[in-house]
Amino acid sequence: MSMNKKVLGMIFANMHENTVPELTKERTMGSVMFGGRYRLIDFTLSNMVNSGIDEVGVITKSNYQSLLDHLGSGREWDLARKKGGLHLLPPFSHVTSGMYRGRLEALYGVSDFIIRSDAEYIIMSDCDVVTSMDFNPIIEQHIETGADITVVYASDVIDLEDARRSTIFGIGSDGRVNDVLINPSISGAANVSLNTFILSKEFLKNLILEGAAKGLYSFEEDILRARTHEYNIIGYCHKNYYKKISSMMGYYNANMDLLDSEKRGMLFPNNAPVYTKVRDNPPAKYAIGANVRNSLVADGCIIEGTVENCILFRGARVGKGSVVKNSIIMQDSIIGSKCEINCVITDKNVRISDGRMLTGSKNYPLYIGKGAEI
Repeated sequence: MSMNKKVLGMIFANMHENTVPELTKERTMGSVMFGGRYRLIDFTLSNMVNSGIDEVGVITKSNYQSLLDHLGSGREWDLARKKGGLHLLPPFSHVTSGMYRGRLEALYGVSDFIIRSDAEYIIMSDCDVVTSMDFNPIIEQHIETGADITVVYASDVIDLEDARRSTIFGIGSDGRVNDVLINPSISGAANVSLNTFILSKEFLKNLILEGAAKGLYSFEEDILRARTHEYNIIGYCHKNYYKKISSMMGYYNANMDLLDSEKRGMLFPNNAPVYTKVRDNPPAKYAIGANVRNSLVADGCIIEGTVENCILFRGARVGKGSVVKNSIIMQDSIIGSKCEINCVITDKNVRISDGRMLTGSKNYPLYIGKGAEI
């Protein structure tokens, strides 16, 4: 950290899975693939590491085998350490806890880990927001304002569908949160929660213990909304590019945004790299006659046909004579020869036979589940 304060990062890997159930059926939200070679957790974890946080706990719930495989010892994030480092925290960590219903119960399940930490402050964050964020100025503001809780938000214009999957803050002229709307039916300009919160360890410990005693489980409902006027809750406006994964459409658009060099540059700044698991795949191979335009192609891909405005993950293949446009082709998926694919999202290990025609739209991309054969 830029300041002499010890900070513990807490990442919730399973929050908001109900917003993209197709992608999280067999994996956590944190291990959903993104941008050709990344997982959603890479962005949150890299933000913490780039901000100087050297101890991070990842709270899991279910379907976390792929997450464990991806994170490993944390070496790629320089978190494979004897002291501090990366800690994977499965459910039932606390002897009296059960499967958690909300953020507060999840924290109670790992309360021993939090209490044993020598951190002064805790940063809690989810995996549903793709952005580059420096936590240092947020922590500085938290200390300077004497806030009980600092919430990170973005001022944006949202539609009704996104609002119904978001928490919206009312922010006064003094920066204090004066209203909290959870999944409201509104649209227009709003202060959208980025599901990132900062508290002192002592304050959080008291919230956890009180919540366990009173049967409270939702941090947003039982703390932020119910005690808006009791606690000093201060907002921090995040002004960098961000994308929130709150629907399949949102997931599709967030990936397609990477084809815009300006947005890609804001998400992957030179001074704040996004780290991920390294795989020893060969470089992408382009056959004679292959035609690729405005696309991100990961290592290990083999392209014999035409690819335009697409995201191709590691090991994807496009057969001879096939035309793939405006699509997201995930890891190790194979598209046969003479296919026409447009506005399609294929999950991992999908097999599309020769001569198939699959078409969605940019407003409703067609999704094909993991391991499907067509």
